[in-house]
Amino acid sequence: MRIVAVVVTYNRLRLLQRLVARLQDVAGLAEVLVVDNASTDGTGEWLTGSGVDHRTLDRNRGGAGGFHNGLKLAVEERGADLVWLMDDDGLPDPGCLDRLLAETDLDFWGPLVVDEEEPGRLVFPIRLPGGTRVVHDVASARAAAVAGRLADIVIPFNGVLVTRELVERIGYPRAEFFIWGDDHEYRLRAEAAGARIATVVDAVVHHPSVGDLGTPMMFGRTTYNHTPSDLKHYCMARNNTLNLRAYRGWVHVLLFWLKTIWFYLVTKPQPRRIGMSARAAYAGLRGDFSGHERYLS
Repeated sequence: MRIVAVVVTYNRLRLLQRLVARLQDVAGLAEVLVVDNASTDGTGEWLTGSGVDHRTLDRNRGGAGGFHNGLKLAVEERGADLVWLMDDDGLPDPGCLDRLLAETDLDFWGPLVVDEEEPGRLVFPIRLPGGTRVVHDVASARAAAVAGRLADIVIPFNGVLVTRELVERIGYPRAEFFIWGDDHEYRLRAEAAGARIATVVDAVVHHPSVGDLGTPMMFGRTTYNHTPSDLKHYCMARNNTLNLRAYRGWVHVLLFWLKTIWFYLVTKPQPRRIGMSARAAYAGLRGDFSGHERYLS
């Protein structure tokens, strides 16, 4: 079983160095492959001098482009049977891979992602299967697990394992998505293909806090993934529209758009965001994935 770790990085050299040092101590890894999104902070120079296997892309292609290229390299050129995918800001526990490998009947599976400053808290809240309950802490996630797993749930791309066989069936992440929604689309694609998916609750990756995901709206009845970043919002509006159309149908697209209009008219008035969202979705529906580039700094 040849296992290759694929790390996607962009301008986070200190975090990348920390992660690579940890991965180099993990037994059972055949190779660590770093995909550099044309970083400008000295990452390329460090990678060249470090001896770490790496590929530098021609320009910043976002997490989606990085994982597309990295997964393709691992499977087609490095002969990986399993690929361990992660961003540069994660840090798996020393025993994380061993715990994941103890599960031998899965196609796409990963660890809990916990706040590195507050390890009892989940960085990415988990909606439990079969209902609307969302858990925000490690204890609740573990209490809900069956045989140490949360079935049909995974948080890509944060320390997740994917099999060569599944990649050959469903292909690679959508590089054109750039950021926000590419990981969700890949999970939905795997789910649609009948993949066996799970989160292993005793496996842990530490991650910097990203704040509280989901801003309450409609008098607390639901939430909206608001971000102050125009780049992230543009990609979210475009990619979420496409994901909902492909996997949930036009009714869900309409509901998402009603939420967007309500949020930026009532909850957090920013009318220009409605226009931006409309342009992003229309561009995506037309197959134009270049619009986010205007927001790149």
